[in-house]
Amino acid sequence: MSQEGNLEAPTRHPLDWKNPDFYDTAKTQAEMERIFDICHGCRRCFNLCNAFPLLFDAVDATPLGELPQVPKTLLWEVVDQCYLCDMCYMTKCPYTPPHPFNLDFPHTMLRAKAVQFKAGKPNFRDKLLTSTDALGKLASIPVVVEMVNAVNRNSLTRAVMDRTLGIHKDRQLPTYSAKTFHKTARPQESFAVRDGARTPGKVLVYATCYINYNEPGIGLDLLKVLAHNEIPVRLLDKEACCGMPKLELGDLERVAELKALNIPKLAQMVREGYALMTPIPSCSLMFKQELPLLFPDDPEVKLVAQALYDPFEYFSLRHADGLLNTDFKQGLGQVSYHVPCHLRVQNMGLKTRELLQLIPGTTVNTVERCAGHDGTWGVKSEHFATSMKIGAPVFKRMQDPEPDYVSSDCPIAARHILQGTQKTYPKAHPLTLMRLAYGLDE
Repeated sequence: MSQEGNLEAPTRHPLDWKNPDFYDTAKTQAEMERIFDICHGCRRCFNLCNAFPLLFDAVDATPLGELPQVPKTLLWEVVDQCYLCDMCYMTKCPYTPPHPFNLDFPHTMLRAKAVQFKAGKPNFRDKLLTSTDALGKLASIPVVVEMVNAVNRNSLTRAVMDRTLGIHKDRQLPTYSAKTFHKTARPQESFAVRDGARTPGKVLVYATCYINYNEPGIGLDLLKVLAHNEIPVRLLDKEACCGMPKLELGDLERVAELKALNIPKLAQMVREGYALMTPIPSCSLMFKQELPLLFPDDPEVKLVAQALYDPFEYFSLRHADGLLNTDFKQGLGQVSYHVPCHLRVQNMGLKTRELLQLIPGTTVNTVERCAGHDGTWGVKSEHFATSMKIGAPVFKRMQDPEPDYVSSDCPIAARHILQGTQKTYPKAHPLTLMRLAYGLDE
């Protein structure tokens, strides 16, 4: 095969993460150097995230402009700048498998993060921020929730958090809700099941930590849209975190523990004929891509991956089956819609945009570029300024033309974008926009 670049669709190799060599520092660094040398010779990813400019600038600063002259410590700094958005692999790189260079930048960074985790590099803050389920359970306790939200809004306590924990004082943080999704949701199961050629006619909703504890209204809007389309719905009892935050930390053992909690219950629902749905792109990516690559021989992981849908992916397929209610009552005007990286790399097309464009009186300004927040990465003091710099082009494009709504499938990205615009545009998740277009009450 030509070394000019891979013209075939990129494929992924399973991660051999249970092999002791996976955690060998010297072998991991050797693979990093092999990958970095190819990247520095190509440089197509210079504008994606800060990992690549840091690497390329370091190479350019050496006397001969060659990777071997770059200090080894700086190579590991590149790892800290990668937040596993996967965009370089899925949209930019010409050397992914089946090319003989076999280049997988994000999973090489994941391996390096796993090596760092084994070595004890993550601090208390990093472990705390990635324990989303535990944090949510504590912060949503009725008496505690008021204190947590007050602390997160107070400039004095935020300055202390910046100095002691390394959570940037200016980062707008999500609020917590005592009325969690699982406490307030009332899914309807009594509708007749209408299977389509492309879609099962009943849905199991996996809410995610964020929807459950931070913005339950998004999940409630999803249930309203499903009910309006007469789709029977169930919720997953005692769901655990999908594992994406721990994956990004390199804590693969904890990922395995969370997989053991979720997958058997989800697989059982698939066997009972349910489509699986999660409204957070990072969680759907975890089940569709990362867990199958971590556990390639587990048939239940594969079963879940094949049955899991993003909400708008599912609605688009229902529309193709002639089963989607398109009797919209209200136009939305000008919607500035951001496509999250973890949705783009799932290679399903722009399903959210397609559905929003079905709504009369609605114009969608679509922005396909990384907003720069990425889960916990943009919260950290050392990354905040970089996250805002990465997001700057998105902030600008989301304001042109002036929107009636700012929207993203990732609610964290939407909040980050609104902070970056420094405006007070109405922010609404695409599921909320669907509810509004249907004329449904909150």
